[in-house]
Amino acid sequence: MTTQTANPRLGVLLMVVTTFVFAVQDGISRHLAGEYNVLMVVMIRYWFFAAFVLTVTSRRAGSLRAAAATRQPLLQIGRGVLLALEIVVTVQAFVLLGLVEAHAIFACYPLIIAALSGPFLGERVGWRRWLAIAAGFVGILVILQPGRAVFSPNALYALVAALMFALYGLLTRFAARLDKSATSFFWTGVAGAVVMTIAGAAHWEPMSGADWGWMATLCLTGALGHYMLIRCYEVAEASAVQPFAYLQLVFASTIGFAVFGDRVEPNVVLGAVIVIGAGLFTLWRERVKR
Repeated sequence: MTTQTANPRLGVLLMVVTTFVFAVQDGISRHLAGEYNVLMVVMIRYWFFAAFVLTVTSRRAGSLRAAAATRQPLLQIGRGVLLALEIVVTVQAFVLLGLVEAHAIFACYPLIIAALSGPFLGERVGWRRWLAIAAGFVGILVILQPGRAVFSPNALYALVAALMFALYGLLTRFAARLDKSATSFFWTGVAGAVVMTIAGAAHWEPMSGADWGWMATLCLTGALGHYMLIRCYEVAEASAVQPFAYLQLVFASTIGFAVFGDRVEPNVVLGAVIVIGAGLFTLWRERVKR
C-alpha cells in the first residue's frame, strides 16, 4: 500500500494493536482447531476474509473487475493457494506445539526471505546479513534441542509454515513488479477461499453454539487485523513499523501461557531472542541499503 501520510507514531501504534489482534486470532484458532477439523476452521475463516477482501479491493480499484485484472494470473493464484495452505500448517503447529514454541520457530521467516531474496529476486545479500541469517538458525536449533529430537515431526510443522510464509512473501514482492497491491490482495482472498472450500467442505462438523461465537470472533479479528495493517502501511513506512511485528510473539506467548498453560522453557526464550535479534539486524541492514 502506498504511503498517504507520514505519521510513524500512529503507524507504530497501529502495528502494536494489529499484532495483538492477530495474537488473539491465533489463540482462537488453536482452540477451534483443537476441537474441530483444521481444514473446516480455516475454510470458514477464509469465507469471511474473502468477503472482506472483495469489499476493500473493489473500493480501492474502482470495481472488482479492475481489482482482478492481472497479467500474471498463475502467479497470483499460486500466492493465494500457498498462503491458505500455510495458514492450515501454522494452525496445526499451534495445536501440536503450543503458541509459545510455534511462534518462536515461526519468527525465523524474515531470515528465510533474506536468504532466498538473492536467487528469487536477484537482490544482493551481503556478508553481514548472511551472518545474521546463520545466527538466526542457531537460535532455531537452541529452541528445538533440549528435551526432544531436533527435527521432531511437530517442530517441522512450524518450520514448514515459516518456509511457506517466506515463499509467499517473496512471490508477493515478485508480483508487485507488474500488479498493484489491490490486485494481489484480491487474489490472496479469492484463491485462498476457493482452495479452502474444496479442501474443507468434506470435513464439515457440527459446532456448538459457544464455538460458533468463537468462530465469529475469529472472522471479525481477522478482518480487523488486516484493516489495521493496511492503515499502518498507509501512514508509515514499512521499515519503520516492521520491527514491532515481533510483538506478536510476545502477545501470543502470553495468551499461550495464561489461557492454554503452555510452558515457557528457557531454551525457547533464549532461542527466540537470538532469532528476533537476527531478524531485527536484517531489517536494519535492508533499511541501510535503501
